[in-house]
Amino acid sequence: MRAISDGCGRSVFLKSDMHGHAHRYPASRRGGGGFTLIEVLVAVACIAILMAILMPSLGAARARAREVTCAVRLQQWGLALACYAHENGGVWPHCDGLDRQDPDPNHPNDPPPNAPRWQVADWFGWVDLLPPLIGYERWRDFPIKQHPDQTTFYQCPAGERLPNESYDYNPARNGYFSYAMNSCLELDENAWPPPDELDYPMPSFLDTGKIAWPARVYVLFDQLLDPSKGYGGNHEYGSCGQHCGSYPIAFSARHQRSGNKLGGNILHADGHVQWYRTVWKADWGDWQIGRQQSPPRNDPNWYPYPVRGGGRGHARGG
Repeated sequence: MRAISDGCGRSVFLKSDMHGHAHRYPASRRGGGGFTLIEVLVAVACIAILMAILMPSLGAARARAREVTCAVRLQQWGLALACYAHENGGVWPHCDGLDRQDPDPNHPNDPPPNAPRWQVADWFGWVDLLPPLIGYERWRDFPIKQHPDQTTFYQCPAGERLPNESYDYNPARNGYFSYAMNSCLELDENAWPPPDELDYPMPSFLDTGKIAWPARVYVLFDQLLDPSKGYGGNHEYGSCGQHCGSYPIAFSARHQRSGNKLGGNILHADGHVQWYRTVWKADWGDWQIGRQQSPPRNDPNWYPYPVRGGGRGHARGG
């Protein structure tokens, strides 16, 4: 093939076929031409098929990443608990916090001098005392409508709340908790004696040195944030996520895992985190009856000390 002039100032290329005949091609056509419409459609179809194949895998990978992050954050809380116990004679903070009431504007950092004992415990909740030990703000220091969400250390990344009207409280204004401390830790032998007007033991601070089975005792767990899945999906649970301390009823249909299974992570007293599909046990009976919330007193997963006299746990909100 060689270029010659066509006498009009344009270049043409000569190409000989097998019989020695020369064919002329204008210079503007050399290099040929692009994709046809059919080729483009085929390429798009192939990409769509690949995406359809990969999307479930990508979704499962994202869910798994959220699950792992959730477990890692629970382990961080476990380290903070260990630091607090080391600095405070082996005791842990209380399971509750200022989630149950508005703080007194005259006493923003300390409980009022005349506060009843049950209220004082709210000033020593884990969400206020533990975060500063690992470089985070206390829960009570966050302004209204600016509480931490699932992108922060405070929450499980899989814990996304629904619109406010789904709840019995206002999570957008007052915040919400996707992690809760086991409230049964306060209903125990070291609890304060209750005043006459109350029928359950008073809040107390758990002595870690007396825990009988640290590897079994539940400390912090993912709690339910979807009201429609309360009571195993049988009854609305509008207060879900409201309290930073709760009972087995709050651990229900937490978030999705591979194989379309539901459950959540639990931090144990010895520091390890484990995934559970449920914590409700068959021999506890139907949790619909009487809205049973706290497990039997002899359950070693929820109560840290050996049983003295047996009996069932107290059923109350929180």
